[in-house]
Amino acid sequence: MVLTWRVRDENATIWTALADQLREALCTYTGSGGTGETAIDQADAVAVMKEKYEICIGLFFGFEWTVWVCGTSAQRLGLLPAAQEHILAQEDGKARCLRAVTDLSQAFALAVPHDVALAIRDDVAFFQAVRAALAKSDPDPRRSTEELDQAIRQIVSKAVLSDQVVDIFAAAGLKKPDISILSDEFLAEVRRLPQRNLAVELLRKLLNNEIKARLRKNVVLGRSFAEMLECTIRAYQSRAVETAQVIEELIELAREMREAQQRGERLGLTDDEIAFYDALEVNDSAVKVLGEETLKAIARELVASVRRTVTIDWTVRESVRARMRVMVKRILKKYGYPPDKQESATKTVLEQAEVICAEWVA
Repeated sequence: MVLTWRVRDENATIWTALADQLREALCTYTGSGGTGETAIDQADAVAVMKEKYEICIGLFFGFEWTVWVCGTSAQRLGLLPAAQEHILAQEDGKARCLRAVTDLSQAFALAVPHDVALAIRDDVAFFQAVRAALAKSDPDPRRSTEELDQAIRQIVSKAVLSDQVVDIFAAAGLKKPDISILSDEFLAEVRRLPQRNLAVELLRKLLNNEIKARLRKNVVLGRSFAEMLECTIRAYQSRAVETAQVIEELIELAREMREAQQRGERLGLTDDEIAFYDALEVNDSAVKVLGEETLKAIARELVASVRRTVTIDWTVRESVRARMRVMVKRILKKYGYPPDKQESATKTVLEQAEVICAEWVA
């Protein structure tokens, strides 16, 4: 039987742009014809699959996953946190595992229904389940990779996981939290997880999702938290700090984000008003001299004035943008906002207006 596929001659690895046609390509065998593409027979596909399989085996060297084949569904799911921890503890382990399992899955798809492929079906399903769990913690997994996982899981449907969705919270034995709250109870559960690297991944996913939500409401606060998270994760990835310290820093960041939600109530400001309040660079020493009450008054007037000025297409109409810019500067000047800070504040206020007005005119 002959399969038509593109191959990279220098290292004999399979490459393809896996798009919407993936599923059709997995179940269609064709002859070489006159397409100009390199035809490889199934033996070649099996050889490549075995090479990729050995790479995956190497990544899991020293890790016992026999229960994946002979255990119950609950036991299989319970195996995933330890498997993720094994990968995450390795240098660049997550990226290497995501890449290696993707390569194996592509090769496996070409090699089935060869006996050698069917013989490793359970192992491939295990690797894919770990990969899915790791990818699920990624803030922005590639859609093509998700499609690949779905297609391959159908091929190995007689293995063990089938189409079951792997949830990293359930696998870790945690109740899925309300990410807008990040309660002390949940954070304490994460702190107690024996899989320390998995705890970091869980917190990173939660915080990243929360920050995305904040950026849609409060540009300054969201950006500040994003920078703090990036700094902590960068230190973790470079192994510059101990994993336990990273967990504590992420937990502290979660608490700061939770407390930030309550600032509006303390200041007597609505969510929109606190967003503009933060845009005024209220922590700058030159701005602080205005006092909290004055800054709150500016924020309230900005919200009211922006609401009156905004139109559905204001972000693309320069005349409206110019009018709003003048209006913001006039308000800042009215309250004695430091002249040398006005240009910067105006830019940030307009940026905040763009974000928040998208909801107002929706």
